[in-house]
Amino acid sequence: MESPYAALRASVATRLPELLAIRRDIHSHPELSWQEHRTTAVIEQVLTEAGISTRRLQTTGLVADIGAGNPTVRVALRADIDALPVRERTGLDWASGSPGTCHACGHDVHITALIGAGLALTEQAGSLAAAGAAVRLVFQPAEESIPGGAEQVIDEGYLDGVTAAYALHCDPSIDVGQVGLRDGAVTAAADGIHIKLTGRGGHTSRPHLTEDLTYALAKVITEVPAVLSRKVDPRAAALIVWGQVHAGAAGNVIPSSGEAQGTLRVLDAAVWAGLGPILKEIVDDVTAPYGVGVEFVHTPGVPPVVNTADGIADLRAAAQQVGLTPVPTAQSMGGEDFAWFLHKAPGAMARLGTRAPGGRTYDLHQGDLIVDEAAIPAGATLLAATALEAIARHTAGSPVATS
Repeated sequence: MESPYAALRASVATRLPELLAIRRDIHSHPELSWQEHRTTAVIEQVLTEAGISTRRLQTTGLVADIGAGNPTVRVALRADIDALPVRERTGLDWASGSPGTCHACGHDVHITALIGAGLALTEQAGSLAAAGAAVRLVFQPAEESIPGGAEQVIDEGYLDGVTAAYALHCDPSIDVGQVGLRDGAVTAAADGIHIKLTGRGGHTSRPHLTEDLTYALAKVITEVPAVLSRKVDPRAAALIVWGQVHAGAAGNVIPSSGEAQGTLRVLDAAVWAGLGPILKEIVDDVTAPYGVGVEFVHTPGVPPVVNTADGIADLRAAAQQVGLTPVPTAQSMGGEDFAWFLHKAPGAMARLGTRAPGGRTYDLHQGDLIVDEAAIPAGATLLAATALEAIARHTAGSPVATS
């Protein structure tokens, strides 16, 4: 009897031209968080035509099930589907046709890999059902938002009864054909911060008659991160980085309002959970000497993604079964709302190598990101094989063979 893992590889290889076409279509039509209507429709059409029943989420995104109707083991595989408000600069023939929006985080690759995994697993649906197992494909919206779409998936009950959950994320610092794995925390907690200052404006020749709001805002930008580093355990690596700063419209006018927006990232989940009041105190203390009004909004985002040992073991075994090379990877300061999935079910996230061997190392969230498309069959076979590994482990080694 043919190995189920060999069957997965053969299925994905056969479908590769179709998968590449799907990826390029999605890449050229990126949609921002909560706006992924066309993307959802494309996914739905592909799966429906393959005989896979789908259910849409209340906003955008969908789920699909393969295997037993009332399984004793259900494994969830997740892909995020939203794009970023970033202008594409790749020059690809299938570059974004939506000005100021592109798939700069590789979610188009995640989508296509999960579609490929699902199509390959449909060929083993009979064996999955016989083993009392099912695989749930989750195409999740709005990963790039706070709060993100993972919370909607959970609120709608699609992780209820899930035995284990897995995902992957493109990593342009790892060669295609390799899979980055790490036990324990693999990402950081990530929150949003928005500080708005108000006060009397005036002429720059008379700052003493104003609150000199621009100066106060500069103190916020530099001193709040500095004070925070002295208020928490340095091993937690609490980091504030500003992404937007706005104040004033003329060089000789002190404005009456200004604002800064950024992110707070923390490696330690326990420290992260208690940082809200500490941040508020720091902001108040830094701004107090200047007499400005302060509006401080701290939006809790996501905890770290914490991979379980069993989840990493499943990913490692799956990678080896389909000819990929597991490599160690470090904890990232990036945030990922897949963390909420792992609060509902154990599992893990892998880093999928997308760099052409010997090629340039790109960065995520940049408009020039180019992914080696060999990562698509690698991701598809990895996800599908991981589902089989997890099912085998939870059914005490019950074999899952081709139908």
